[in-house]
Amino acid sequence: MEPTELTERVASALSGRDPGHPLRVGIDGVCGAGKSTFARVLADVLTRGPRPVIRIDSDGFHNVRAVRYRQGRESAGGYYEDAYDFDSLRRLTLEPLGPGGSGRYAHHVHDLHTDEVDPRWADAAPDAIVIFDATFLQRDDLRELWDEVIYLDVAREQAVKRGVKRDSVLLGGAEAARAAYEVRYMAACDIYRAEQAPRERATIVVDNTDVARPVLRTSL
Repeated sequence: MEPTELTERVASALSGRDPGHPLRVGIDGVCGAGKSTFARVLADVLTRGPRPVIRIDSDGFHNVRAVRYRQGRESAGGYYEDAYDFDSLRRLTLEPLGPGGSGRYAHHVHDLHTDEVDPRWADAAPDAIVIFDATFLQRDDLRELWDEVIYLDVAREQAVKRGVKRDSVLLGGAEAARAAYEVRYMAACDIYRAEQAPRERATIVVDNTDVARPVLRTSL
């Protein structure tokens, strides 16, 4: 996906914001909203500017399998509560990057393939812009640790279709993927939206129905 007028505008707005520590930007939205693509394009645009840009992959912050699946592989509540190691994200990454933090942060905690926990560290410049995309990142214990949250708003069925198309091979075919989304992944997102109202709490809302033509729904 190529940069759009909207990603250019968002990048310009973020580049002008300096909280006195690395700017912690969360890209939020339901499964299938297009978070990773949006984050990649936004980070690419930001790298043209003078500030260092750090993109952290949320795949490095999953819980170990024993925790991820302790409520069952089809549990929506299990995915919502146990998929990500948000405690490590808070303690090892967001807090060190925040006010009074050392700037030394973990950019990776867990390896999905080996299931090993092995934090990897780096140092952020005070003026860095940090991009992290994941579902559920406005849950109670994380919400105040973001300096900006961009919420990608997409209709539920549209998001399911995207997710099924993307994950059908991984999940055993289109029919199995749709079942997994309805029972576990999107059902977990339904819980998140009902409990946390992430769209309403985000600082920037983007209608991402058409990934090639996203539409800004809030002022910058």
